Amino acid sequence: MFTKEELIKTTNAKVLKDNTNVEKYAISTDTRTITNNDIYLPLKGENFNGEKFISQENINAYFTTSDTVTEHSNFVLQVPDTKEAYLQIAQYYREKINPITVGITGSAGKTTTKELVYSVLSQKYKTQKTFSNHNNEIGFCQTVLNMEPGTEALIVEMGMRGLGEIELISNHLKPDYAIITNCGSAHIGRLGSLDNIAIAKCEIAKGLKSGGTFIALDQPITKKHLQFNGDKIYYSLKDVKILECAPSYTKFIYKNKEYELNVEGEYNVENALSAIELGFKLSMTYEQISAGLKSYHPIEKRWEAENIGGFNFINDSYNANPEAMKASVKTFVELYPNPVVILGDMGELGENSAQYHKEVGTYLSYIEKNVKYILIGEHIKEAGKELKKNGFEVHYCASNSEAACYIVENLHESNTIFLKASRSMKFEEILDKIKKRDI
Repeated sequence: MFTKEELIKTTNAKVLKDNTNVEKYAISTDTRTITNNDIYLPLKGENFNGEKFISQENINAYFTTSDTVTEHSNFVLQVPDTKEAYLQIAQYYREKINPITVGITGSAGKTTTKELVYSVLSQKYKTQKTFSNHNNEIGFCQTVLNMEPGTEALIVEMGMRGLGEIELISNHLKPDYAIITNCGSAHIGRLGSLDNIAIAKCEIAKGLKSGGTFIALDQPITKKHLQFNGDKIYYSLKDVKILECAPSYTKFIYKNKEYELNVEGEYNVENALSAIELGFKLSMTYEQISAGLKSYHPIEKRWEAENIGGFNFINDSYNANPEAMKASVKTFVELYPNPVVILGDMGELGENSAQYHKEVGTYLSYIEKNVKYILIGEHIKEAGKELKKNGFEVHYCASNSEAACYIVENLHESNTIFLKASRSMKFEEILDKIKKRDI
């Protein structure tokens, strides 16, 4: 809740109308849930304009970029840009609560890493995190403003669609700690090169406090483009010894200490290393850090195990890029009996999309021969060509519905089925159709 004076001063707003006895306001960006103690902050985008709802009679207080004042309103503030006002309010509130702040970005694994870091820090601190993958500037504001008084640690995931976006969030967050999980080919279609991707990811250090710490996977391309002269920690799987790897379980040693995860795969171990490094940097005990890692469980559509219609599925179809697809399929076929892998197109890979899909097929050709592949989409056919050439059984489906039919008619309950594709492929439709027998 903010006083009128706080709102005016924080956003440098011009008061167009003040005829209210309300002492404090909460920020609302949704007219459907607004109350008398809320001030409406209308957001704008390419396909929407929240200011068109200002005339609704349930909105008594609001921000606006225009000079128009509705008759039924009693408190109106004018600002040049409502999104910037939202960011200013979030920054003000972050400074008021003053938690330890952690920013996380990367081409792959940033949401998983955020959840791992949250699991670790929650062992010692009252912690707030980005919800799901709401990792743009609006999600940043929502995350910050959802902090309760007394919050001791704030974890913000940062995504991007282009250069400058991570820098914008970082400058408003001003993190004490910044983590880059990796710099890979995800979004290369937007940014044009791996160097540009690394430049964009390294923007997270733009707002990093001078006395803060930068933590990242040890990659030359990150070091090449990082502009930060403070404390830096680089981690690597080269320092890890895997003791045990089984479905939904991994035990490993890192820097002479043993840890356990309730997930499988070296890439998840890699994600956990940043949480370990951060925990020790915050003077957490080994017991706290190891307990935090062990309490982590993957969120929806990230390695989600489910039995549907008698078939065992592992759904990892929330998102996909070449590095993540290679790593996750490798882990799956090494751990599960009678594996069937359903792959779909990976989006946003630009003009070299065919080559990236082909490279996935080439990589998978050298892992395991006893795998059946079901492919859906145009681009993934390039991977299929490589798999077929190397002796794999490959079946193409024209749609998710066709794939569901193929599973029911041709697979057996002894198979374990893995789903991996970009979110746009909507692989949840496959599971829904089998669940409802809509085939």
